[in-house]
Amino acid sequence: QVQLVESGGKLVQAGDSLRLSCAASGFTFSAYAMGWFRQAPGKEREFVGAVRQSGSSTTYLDSAKGRFTISRDNAKSTVYLQMNSLKPEDTAVYYCAAGRSFNSHSYDYWGQGTPVTVSS
Repeated sequence: QVQLVESGGKLVQAGDSLRLSCAASGFTFSAYAMGWFRQAPGKEREFVGAVRQSGSSTTYLDSAKGRFTISRDNAKSTVYLQMNSLKPEDTAVYYCAAGRSFNSHSYDYWGQGTPVTVSS
């Protein structure tokens, strides 16, 4: 049974840092690119960034570049989203997802999400 379980979301102040984790099970983690998405209240879900299967390449939403870093530990089947200099507009439910292709941005498996609230 495939599972993606996000954790680490909480209420923080603007300017704070936060690291989200996503633990995967039930599939060959190292064979999948991993992505992070977010959905703010009343808005469409948006792509935040992704990391290649090997961890050698990443890509990010423009507003996340320089502030967010995605990494993965294939030995632990876990992907991370390090978020620095958080802003109120980063408030959203954050989801991780797994897909076979890093370039296609097509994802097969999704987590249930973890909420992040950034107060001003």
